[in-house]
Amino acid sequence: MHGQLSEDTVVEVPAAVLWKVYHGVELGKLAAQLLPDVFGRVEVLEGDGGVGTIVKVTYPPGTPGPGYVKEMFTNIDNEMRLKETEVIEGGPKAAGFDVYRIRLQILEKDAESSIIRTSVEYEIDDKLAEMASKSKVTVERLGTLAQVIAKHLKQNK
Repeated sequence: MHGQLSEDTVVEVPAAVLWKVYHGVELGKLAAQLLPDVFGRVEVLEGDGGVGTIVKVTYPPGTPGPGYVKEMFTNIDNEMRLKETEVIEGGPKAAGFDVYRIRLQILEKDAESSIIRTSVEYEIDDKLAEMASKSKVTVERLGTLAQVIAKHLKQNK
């Protein structure tokens, strides 16, 4: 089974400013700093923020499911302001997903506002398809993060 979810979050921050945070490891650092009760600890295991970088998110105690996820940056397109990561261990992989890919794209709305497009693409064996429909696939955390990051950037110009 293949599937995709997508959500657009409109924020009052210029696209270029957002992309400086989203394109590398700064996003993970801010996620852990601004939303520790959601993202816990984020650490870079390998790389410098470019393609091939591997990060580990260790969720706070009490978070349902596997306690961590490792993601690899698989595509960073500065021209399109697009970043793709793929879960390589823990999280959805531990739950049975064959592929779990996250796409983050910053779209310019106007000079002072942007759209953060968050998408999740996944593949799972048809026998486990029910798992995908039981809230295992969501963009909710990343949508919340988009709003919090934008608020932080706006307040700290």
